[in-house]
Amino acid sequence: MSVPSSSSSPAPGENLLSEQEGLSVDAGLKPAGPTPSQSRFQVDLVTEASKPADTDGSPHAAGEKATPDAGKAPEGPEQSAGGEEAKGRFRVVNFVDPSGAESPPDAVPAEGFQNGDTVMSEGSLHSSTGGQQHYHYDTHTNTYYLRTFGHNTIDAVPNIDFYRQTAAPLGEKLIRPTLSELHDELDKEPFEDGFANGDELTPAEEAAAKEQLDSKGVVKFGWVKGVLVRCMLNIWGVMLFIRMSWIVGQAGIVLSCVIVLMATVVTTITGLSTSAIATNGFVRGGGAYYLISRSLGPEFGGSIGLIFAFANAVAVAMYVVGFAETVVELLVSVDAVMTDEINDVRIIGTITIILLLGISVAGMEWEAKAQIFLLVILVIAIFNYFIGSFIPSEAKKANGFFGYHSEIMMENLGPDFREQTFFSVFAIFFPAATGILAGANISGDLADPQLAIPRGTLLAILITGIVYLGVAISTGSCIVRDATGTNSTVSGQFINCTDSACKLGYDFSSCKASKCSYGLQNDFQIMSVVSGFGPLITAGIFSATLSSALASLVSAPKVFQALCKDNIYPGLGMFAKGYGKNNEPLRGYILTFCIGLAFILIAELNVIAPIISNFFLASYALINFSVFHASLANSPGWRPSFKYYNMWVSLAGAVLCCVVMFVINWWAALLTNVIVLALYIYVSYKKPDVNWGSSTQALTYHQALTHSLQLSAVEDHIKNFRPQCLVLTGFPNSRPALLHLVHAFTKNVGLMICGHVRATSRRPNFKDLANDQVRYQRWLLKSETKAFYTPVFADDLRQGSQYLMQASGLGRLKPNTLVIGFKNDWREGDMRDVETYINLIPYGAVIIRLKEGLDVSHIQGQDDLLSSQEKTSGMKDVIVSIDMSKDSDGDSSKPSSKATTAQNSPAIQKDDDDDKAPTQPLLKKDKKSPTVPLNVTDQRLLEASQQFQKKQGKGTVDVWWLFDDGGLTLLIPYLLTNKKRWKDCKIRVFIGGKINRIDHDRRAMATLLSKFRIDFSDINVLGDINTKPKKENVTAFEEMIEPYKLKEDDMEQEAAERLKAEEPWRITDNELELYRAKTNRQIRLNELLKEHSSTANLIVMSMPLARKGAVSSALYMSWLDTLSKDLPPILLVRGNHQSVLTFYS
Repeated sequence: MSVPSSSSSPAPGENLLSEQEGLSVDAGLKPAGPTPSQSRFQVDLVTEASKPADTDGSPHAAGEKATPDAGKAPEGPEQSAGGEEAKGRFRVVNFVDPSGAESPPDAVPAEGFQNGDTVMSEGSLHSSTGGQQHYHYDTHTNTYYLRTFGHNTIDAVPNIDFYRQTAAPLGEKLIRPTLSELHDELDKEPFEDGFANGDELTPAEEAAAKEQLDSKGVVKFGWVKGVLVRCMLNIWGVMLFIRMSWIVGQAGIVLSCVIVLMATVVTTITGLSTSAIATNGFVRGGGAYYLISRSLGPEFGGSIGLIFAFANAVAVAMYVVGFAETVVELLVSVDAVMTDEINDVRIIGTITIILLLGISVAGMEWEAKAQIFLLVILVIAIFNYFIGSFIPSEAKKANGFFGYHSEIMMENLGPDFREQTFFSVFAIFFPAATGILAGANISGDLADPQLAIPRGTLLAILITGIVYLGVAISTGSCIVRDATGTNSTVSGQFINCTDSACKLGYDFSSCKASKCSYGLQNDFQIMSVVSGFGPLITAGIFSATLSSALASLVSAPKVFQALCKDNIYPGLGMFAKGYGKNNEPLRGYILTFCIGLAFILIAELNVIAPIISNFFLASYALINFSVFHASLANSPGWRPSFKYYNMWVSLAGAVLCCVVMFVINWWAALLTNVIVLALYIYVSYKKPDVNWGSSTQALTYHQALTHSLQLSAVEDHIKNFRPQCLVLTGFPNSRPALLHLVHAFTKNVGLMICGHVRATSRRPNFKDLANDQVRYQRWLLKSETKAFYTPVFADDLRQGSQYLMQASGLGRLKPNTLVIGFKNDWREGDMRDVETYINLIPYGAVIIRLKEGLDVSHIQGQDDLLSSQEKTSGMKDVIVSIDMSKDSDGDSSKPSSKATTAQNSPAIQKDDDDDKAPTQPLLKKDKKSPTVPLNVTDQRLLEASQQFQKKQGKGTVDVWWLFDDGGLTLLIPYLLTNKKRWKDCKIRVFIGGKINRIDHDRRAMATLLSKFRIDFSDINVLGDINTKPKKENVTAFEEMIEPYKLKEDDMEQEAAERLKAEEPWRITDNELELYRAKTNRQIRLNELLKEHSSTANLIVMSMPLARKGAVSSALYMSWLDTLSKDLPPILLVRGNHQSVLTFYS
């Protein structure tokens, strides 16, 4: 592959090869597309060859034979020597062809590459609808940004292709180097799964990408043909020709102008809002649905999209029936009725909609040509009317048309409502203004939607508004309200005749007694009379109805297709498929045709018409609300290039739309709201897995931030105390019982943070940590656990928990209680871990113990909630089983090494050795993969881990409130028994007391509990706590602590002190004797617990404290072990000795 000499001359200061040096080349090799473990781009070292010239002996300048050696390692002594010499001199980024096709040996780089300034070809600067590009690099002259900074670097300069969505063709989505690659990880494969930052394509994005791969022959419209023409045709409906004159007759010129201006204000505000949304980023197909869903989220977008598409489908029937009725009137006038009027409407309507379907299916280009033809007819008809209004004739005066006269204008200024009101007339007119989204609805077929939608929509509103006002003033100035249709000239004896017709020589006073057939009030076809050539007005009516029907027939499938692509409603995916280069929704056309045909056959649309208008108005209201909502959320992503909008004006527009809905038809407005609400609730319940960066998310963040700051400004109060727990769970699903039990009393009450301390001897990999954080937070959400997952890197568990206690949370939302699992294996592992564990316990802490254990992460299987889609490539080395590292007897509850002991310690995971990385928690076995049969111990462990997810039957929660810690020991059981699963459990309270004061102590506690308003079933006063424990239990305790005694009497004092300093957990004889009474109390309490609470669902007990520095870790751990062994699930609770309960109001 040769490069022109123009690109081979080195710039000053550039580190290029001399003329005598050549490059080791392999012109024909290029790697295939990325496999799941390959990068989207590769970083290769450019090696120098030792050969000074080519094999043919001809000298060549550097770059003439420079071709990429795509990842092929240099071979042979000469190549390796050259490689060593050039090692680290500069690196080259080669993009891998995603299609997997190999580059031909004689491939020539695109022109855009040859100057070395950029990695982009000219074609890749096109819009995201362009074809897929393949990038080939010359590793010498076309090094990344070689010319830009005068040296080789893979640090990228700003480029539009870095900001494209993943829905764009893969060849056009460039990925900038990550920070880790720029720092020191260039030798690693940057994205093992082929995508950066988890940007996998969703099904909808994949479909969009496939559609856009081939842009040849796609028809795209500009703002005139695509938006202006469609909007004008839709707004100029039948209303212009057959209802505008009647509205002027009822409301008068002034109020008619007010009606037009009111409708124009609503549509103008909506047009401004539409323009703001449409210019806030790239707009795809889907029109109103796309704009609303990307602004307010799938809940509002999904609900409005469905009814908007349905409204357009039914609107097709409305316009076709309007056309058919006009044709039938013509047939009646010439006595050419086929059967009867109703059936004629059905026949003509069916033929018409079939023809319109044919035009639509033929393609958007044919449809656009038809629209322009219809617009020409419509404009001619409008000019025909205005020209005719200046040409009065004697024959037309009998019908009420006298030409422009001030008398007629003054008479028609005021209203003359007959069986109507202002609002009823407004309701009749407003549907004429509901065509403003006709252009936006085909946003996917516009060349530049951001330019076309604002310009075309607003100009259409202006032009049509002026025409409506012109027609209102014109008809009111030249046509009288009532006319007989006969030449009733005024004679001298009619002295009571005072209206404008009298002054012009005509007497229509008989119309006051009996209804006449002509004039503004009576003749819907009066504009045909006024016009210069009557049939042109009929042609205009045909044009208006057919163009509106055609626009709706195109809009409905396009909107519905976009809705189906997003998979908001399951089962509608079949309508997402497009055909041809324009991705025409043929299935949507057929569905719209069927809906339209059904309503045409009904032929009675007076009932459905108000509902359709309300559906459109609901869409307008939500578009306006979207702008207000996005502005209120103050998201940095809300920066529309269209600046002529105001959030409060948009809010007023949304309110106006809602008011107009009820003005038009109150019951239709209620029905519309009920349908939208029902669809909203359905979509909210289904929770579609989409993330469009909606303003709802932005406002949620804004409100959370605002409320967090407000909360921080208020001092804590006892009445508002909530347990805010930092739970050291490790991976959230590795200790299910711990997670479920704490969640039971914090759900909707307090904060719960799942802390995970990750100890590592290697340099921390914060990218993996961030991936884990996202992954397990998603897992918590899917398992409906209201908690946060916060992992940290630390040297050990104590340091990590201190980091978490200090740094986790926000403002007042910070943990005040540490919850950890009991260290069941403390006697089998390194006692330094026990020292760390004991030092971990702060003043406010809860320890949870299950006799079966808590950690299930060593059991092989697969959790069903942790779907394969969630697993990132960075975690695949962790999804392993460590069953083989267990003892040969298969008892997985007893780890056989210090490594596995560390895994089983609460909330800590060792990353020292990949081979010993613990498995991800595996609660349910995957039936597709082979599994090792569970032993009895693991089976019991799994069953115990799920016990708090089941409904607790009629049982007890035993509270052993031995020491007053501020009330946390009592508050947790109260919160627990308020939950649905625990509501059948009764609280029993156990307290210490003297034998001779049992009744007094019971009454005192009952009084206190009643003041706290906490229900209890029983109070037990234990008068025999200080009784000596059984001898066998004391002996068992002595055997437990025997390995941990210092035994200072058996060695020299200096040696004993040195051993105590090295192993501070050792128990001295003096210490053991000093705390003999406290030791006996723990043994005795265990006996009492077995006696009274062996059948309890849960035991909550005051945790014994030890004086720091005086009680060794081994002794304190022995106390906790002895106190809680062989019991139902037990919580050892110690509050921070500040009141969390109060009986004051």
